[in-house]
Amino acid sequence: MIELSWMRWPNSSSDNRKSKACTELCRRIENLKSVGLAVIAFVLLVVVAAASAQQQKKVARIGYLSSADPASESVRSEPLRLALRELGYIDGQNISTEYRYSEGKNDRLPELATELVRLKVDIIVTGGVPLIRAAKNATKTIPIIMLGQGSDP
Repeated sequence: MIELSWMRWPNSSSDNRKSKACTELCRRIENLKSVGLAVIAFVLLVVVAAASAQQQKKVARIGYLSSADPASESVRSEPLRLALRELGYIDGQNISTEYRYSEGKNDRLPELATELVRLKVDIIVTGGVPLIRAAKNATKTIPIIMLGQGSDP
């Protein structure tokens, strides 16, 4: 019968190397190797488990499209920020807002709406017919939130 030496891996020392002086020492070394491998495997398992447990929370991204300039628009966007804060959404912590202003130049609206889509915002907040139309033409998948009065979807 053929003896398969690879099946005796834990005690893989050949009979030639087994001497009376080395027997105890070889067993200790093999035991230390086994313990060392077990410790390394355990440490790797703990590191992988810790890394997977610390997944970052997704930060919601809001795209805000306006035809005004930043100074005059702050009066209109501030109530939105305060309402979100009351609901527990704090800009920079669990939400992020991307502001885009056309500063009265309606020909820039399609470009700004497309830029918000490229940034992969979760929703687009806007008001007014030209702004809504620009956002609607830029995306078919991102929800559009309409602000103000008289906006007819």
